[in-house]
Amino acid sequence: MTQMMHPPPTHSERVVNPTGRGYLLLESHPTGCLRSVELMRTEIPAAEKPPARRPTALVIGSSAGYGLASTVAGLVRYGIDGVGIGFERPAGRRSATAGWYRTIATDAIARELGSDFSFRNADAFADTTKTETLDLLAERFGGVDYLIYSVAAPRRTDPRSGTTYQSVLKPLGAPHTTRNLEFADDGAAYLREVTVGPANETETAATVRVMGGEDWSRWVTALAERGLLRDRFRTVALSYIGSPLTSAIYRAGTIGAAKADLEFTARALTRRLAAVGGRAFTSVNGALISQALTAIPGIPLYVCLLRGVLGERFPSPVEQSLQLWNQLTADRPDVDEAGRIRLDRWETSEPVQAAVAERWRSITPENVGELADIPWFRTQFRALYGFDVPGVDYTTPVETDLPWPDSPTP
Repeated sequence: MTQMMHPPPTHSERVVNPTGRGYLLLESHPTGCLRSVELMRTEIPAAEKPPARRPTALVIGSSAGYGLASTVAGLVRYGIDGVGIGFERPAGRRSATAGWYRTIATDAIARELGSDFSFRNADAFADTTKTETLDLLAERFGGVDYLIYSVAAPRRTDPRSGTTYQSVLKPLGAPHTTRNLEFADDGAAYLREVTVGPANETETAATVRVMGGEDWSRWVTALAERGLLRDRFRTVALSYIGSPLTSAIYRAGTIGAAKADLEFTARALTRRLAAVGGRAFTSVNGALISQALTAIPGIPLYVCLLRGVLGERFPSPVEQSLQLWNQLTADRPDVDEAGRIRLDRWETSEPVQAAVAERWRSITPENVGELADIPWFRTQFRALYGFDVPGVDYTTPVETDLPWPDSPTP
């Protein structure tokens, strides 16, 4: 297990508690976040032998969710070098964001493994971030083999127009009413009916500009213009389809419009990458608990019911990220008829969806605890912020003001 090298304290030690409301916690626990990455690492088998050449990867969105899991899996299993980009807030009046601490832990893994992998805290949408990152990649590696794009942002400022676009979580065409799982201040779970009005054309277009393929395409274009695409370069943007139970607010909603744009972008990029024998994919991953998904009405309840059906068969983000790397490095990746890597077949299979749908129809405030795995969900959600992580003493004061890992400059 990785031994974390903690910097000297800066006299900001205190007990950190999970204050907040609903699905928003205002504090992150440094030790819990570090420990959660250590536990991710234990899920990953080491490479059987060192690679003949360490591949270079650029992971955009490396501090959370599948981007984090893909970075850790790439470091441990595939021996990657490269750069990870996150956009996190340092400690101040409150602790730093969870991704800040998780990046420190991921950097410790990279250093232990002898990987030349560094982390930048920057806005991935900004042209300055692209320029500085590509300068670093050119200086240290001379080229890139893989680009993983895993960005879930509520807004995006286009550096070329100066316009800021705000994404929305809305259905298209008509209002949608669903049931959502929510938590009271005392931690008790309850069901609440939520109605969301339809998005207008401006809101839909803005969501596509934030969560669609435009920025992904700009990253690939910037790499190509700098001559940094290695032969057989591959890139993937992470996506989700989910269940018919959630499609009105997700796949058939504004987010779905953005995901469709990602898929269109993947096809266009593949045509452009033919010159280097490269290819672009979207990867349809399975459900997970993330800060982004908990904000979508109906998704928390659906994921709880899905876990109630699958139990321990519910794969972790690390398990799915290992599968993603298997596909990215395969000579012939396993894709569906639309050219998408499908890591969600365990979730979308007919028997699983039928069982979840039956629970969805049957659920009431009285039996929700029997049909949905609420304790698991609550633990996983709090772990996003470093709480409820095994092996952590939450009564002990901890240093919150930890520095971002040192990054080389080009």
